[in-house]
Amino acid sequence: MDWLWNLNFKKAFIIYIIVDLICLGPLGMTVPFFSILLGFPVGWYVSKRLYSPDLSVKTLLNKIFKYSLITSGFTFLMMIIAWGRIIPMIWGPTADMAHFGLPMILYDPVASFIGWIILMIFISPFLQFLTTVFAANLTVIRSES
Repeated sequence: MDWLWNLNFKKAFIIYIIVDLICLGPLGMTVPFFSILLGFPVGWYVSKRLYSPDLSVKTLLNKIFKYSLITSGFTFLMMIIAWGRIIPMIWGPTADMAHFGLPMILYDPVASFIGWIILMIFISPFLQFLTTVFAANLTVIRSES
């Protein structure tokens, strides 16, 4: 029976990859806002598939953590592919960061550029991880009552 769950999760992960690529590409233009929101239904789905009254809480939370890491890890990889190529601009003497098109979030072009890269590559997948874990835990709590 365990191989059947793994097969279902492989199919679900392939569907997740396609939906996440749509959220990152045409919908989000490589800004992972919709991918962060995708964490809510993914967390719900994972916990609905994993939950059983026979399963210990520690095992359930470990599996939720693992699947959340996998999904946010895929988004992290996509963010490295999308935004990582412009990191060398920080050290480029001819780079015009003020007119690159990124928002001035820190009142200085270089600081805003660095902040934007950190936000896109590291913080956004972490927020997706948090939304997935939150939705999964909330679903488990609602399932037990």
